[in-house]
Order: sequence, then C-alpha cells, then structure tokens
Amino acid sequence: MDKLHYKDYYGSIEFNEQDNCLYGKVLGMPKDLISYEGNTASELYDDFKGAVEDYLALCKSSGKKPHKSYSGTLNIRIPSDIHSQIATVAASKGTSINSFIIHSIERQLQEAN
Repeated sequence: MDKLHYKDYYGSIEFNEQDNCLYGKVLGMPKDLISYEGNTASELYDDFKGAVEDYLALCKSSGKKPHKSYSGTLNIRIPSDIHSQIATVAASKGTSINSFIIHSIERQLQEAN
C-alpha cells in the first residue's frame, strides 16, 4: 500500500469511486483523527500536509503534545511460554528482550523484501 509522508506523519491513500475523489487519514493516530482529500494526487498531498500543519498548530495553541504516526511504542500480547523463551534466548545472547525482538523483526522484514 502506498502511503503519504510529511514530517513524522504517514497517511493512507484511498479512492472513492462514487465521489470520484481521493481521500485518506493520518495513520497510527489512535486518539486523533486527521483526514484529507483531493481530486488529484497533488491536491491530496497538499491537503494532507495542510491537515498535519493544522493539527500541529491546534496542539500548540491548546498546549497539547501532538501524537505522531507510529511512535515507536508497540504493545503486543504473546503467550507466556513464548515470552519466557524470548527472555531466555536474549539473556543467553547478552542482550535485552527489546533488542532481541527488534533484531528478529528486522530479519523478518529483510526476508520479506
């Protein structure tokens, strides 16, 4: 899936056949909905950038810390036996659970590409 990117924000690209327009929303924003639209790819990207700038200005004026797309924090639920295995292997390699998981995910992503 193609995504838009501006500053630290990523946005989806969707097409509404009925209205014959492009639209999307900023991804990875669990508490804030930021949407945008356009009739062309250029209009869509401009509206996306404008929506991000409007969001940042609103946060600044209200003293609110802006959320970011994909903050780098990911909470997952895994079975306790797998958690234990990860901890054991990470310790045996002299690394943290977090580092072990990051390395494992990076390896999977490289294999996927």
